Amino acid sequence: MTRPPGVKAAKSRGKKPLEEGKGLSEFEQMWSIKQEDLSRKERLSKLGLLDRLLAKTEPLPEYEEGLKKKLINELFST
Repeated sequence: MTRPPGVKAAKSRGKKPLEEGKGLSEFEQMWSIKQEDLSRKERLSKLGLLDRLLAKTEPLPEYEEGLKKKLINELFST
């Protein structure tokens, strides 16, 4: 039976030098994914708000009517 490596040996084996461009490219990739996720969440939030405004049966106040028109233009013009 062989002995398992010691703590220091296991640590030294686990620490590998990073390639210079690799860390940056991974960060940029994760950042772009995060940006896409945030934009999708924002769009879903706006769609939910528009859905609630459209579901109201009583006449909307002036500020809600303006918001509804703005959301419709913003979401469906792109």
